[in-house]
Amino acid sequence: MGVWQVPSDLLARSRFAVSPMVDTVAALHALYHPRTPWQRAWRERHIEAFRRMLAARPVARALLPASFNPRWTADFLTIAPASPEPTFPAELASVARLSDEQIRTDLRVTRPAPLAAELLADGLADQVVELLAWVWTHTVEPEWPERERRLRADIVARTAALSTGGWAGVFADLNRDMRWLGDGRLQINDYPEPPLSLDEAEQLVFVPAHCRRGWVVWDVPTRFGMVYPARGILVDPTSPAPDGLARLIGANRANILARLDAPLSTSQLMAVTGLSLGTVSDHLRVLLDAGAVSKRRSGREVLYWRTPLGAALVAGG
Repeated sequence: MGVWQVPSDLLARSRFAVSPMVDTVAALHALYHPRTPWQRAWRERHIEAFRRMLAARPVARALLPASFNPRWTADFLTIAPASPEPTFPAELASVARLSDEQIRTDLRVTRPAPLAAELLADGLADQVVELLAWVWTHTVEPEWPERERRLRADIVARTAALSTGGWAGVFADLNRDMRWLGDGRLQINDYPEPPLSLDEAEQLVFVPAHCRRGWVVWDVPTRFGMVYPARGILVDPTSPAPDGLARLIGANRANILARLDAPLSTSQLMAVTGLSLGTVSDHLRVLLDAGAVSKRRSGREVLYWRTPLGAALVAGG
């Protein structure tokens, strides 16, 4: 299995981050090879424009099958974020600094077979940049406020879990192949690779994304990270509230109360209910005044959860 040997001081400095580039790569993969109902439904909105773009760009068409192996993604698509709050232009600039030959080297590692003729010409790096810019501009950027809200809501929940259960608790459901093994050993996947020491690393980052499974991001030897599926992207949009409770206190308020079996922030509730910030806040205020929910601050967010009264209302609804 793939294991990183993580020094204790590096783990203490590790952080969560939102990366527009990571979500763009996730979107590119979903356009190319959707695996879940959520990805397929999202892809339907963009696939015709994506196909027209590929029809006009033979290099981009050749890049896709060469860049995505079922168990690996080409390294030029998996550069770790360099800052706590990266922007897409800054992350795209990191890709633009790569040479054509570096990209070809990454492609040969991903799929060890002769490269298509289109990938051997000059200007390959420019073609990669144009492909990523197209995916960002046409599919991710228009919905980025909602995407970012879901990603940051996930980070709030992970941070709360870290404060109560430590890193072992966070890793328990971060990624199905990821485990904290103790003694500074972090299992990152089930690949038969030798352990990798992160003694020279300056950064370890964990990045939520709209993806089915996560992947490694790195800029060896100084920056390392893991991408993982964000909570809430596959949440059932239908309300889990009992019909009787909805008739008693209203459908939206019942929906919010039914989802608070675990602490959630207002931004998380916005993501899973589709309600606006003002609507969520108004309903939470009423539920607080009624004693059905409690709250506490976690960093910059306030988390809400059901009280025994709230739990009894949901159970009896």
